[in-house]
Amino acid sequence: MTDETGAQLTKAQHIAAELKAAIERGDYGPGDRLPGENALAAQHDVATLTARRALKILRAEGLIETKKGAGARVISFHPIRRRGIQRLARHQWGSGKTVWSADDHRAPDVDQITVLEDTAPPQHISDVLELSPGETVCVRSRRYVMEGRPVMVAESYLPQSLVAGSPITQADTGPGGIYARLADLGHAPAHFREEIRVRMPSAEEAARLAIPADRTVIKLARTAFDADGRAVEINEMTMDSAAYVLDYEFDA
Repeated sequence: MTDETGAQLTKAQHIAAELKAAIERGDYGPGDRLPGENALAAQHDVATLTARRALKILRAEGLIETKKGAGARVISFHPIRRRGIQRLARHQWGSGKTVWSADDHRAPDVDQITVLEDTAPPQHISDVLELSPGETVCVRSRRYVMEGRPVMVAESYLPQSLVAGSPITQADTGPGGIYARLADLGHAPAHFREEIRVRMPSAEEAARLAIPADRTVIKLARTAFDADGRAVEINEMTMDSAAYVLDYEFDA
């Protein structure tokens, strides 16, 4: 059974690789329909289940979308090129721009936002922010969509004692966003640390991002520190891995 399953997966991966190459060559353009399961099975002399697995691989990679009764079509969405160094430069948020303006000139929309104050933080958040027992945080939760497609959900954690009564506790923080408002409070970010890992999504994450459960997500945690080395914000982002290219360009 194991050998048979392994062979089926190998055939499925081979078919998926051929279809991926055809998409990259332009044989199938955005919105074009791919051959159906039966056609692929006949073409490659495999079972229909194997052809289905091949299409599932492409769907997990974010290359195609499948809809009942409509078959599989090439996705027309172009991944967001996230420029990790440039977007956090002070001249970006310091001049009232959003961090997104450093990317590829496509700013996503926020279609869901909640701001919760005086919230008990998770232990790892409390540890990084160096909060005393009982100290609370302000949590800003957002979902970002691009061209009608959810691409990221994010939660920012900030010490409640630091941001209480400021625009940071409002849905609209104003020009320059959170970092400009932290600067107004005398705690402008002077240093950032980003940690990146990739994993499978939770059921809730998959639902919020509207992605298949077998597609990976990028987990990016960014901590902002002020000039005194105090951690003033932690932003935990969950990204659809098929929607992003992480671009880091810097001098040697």
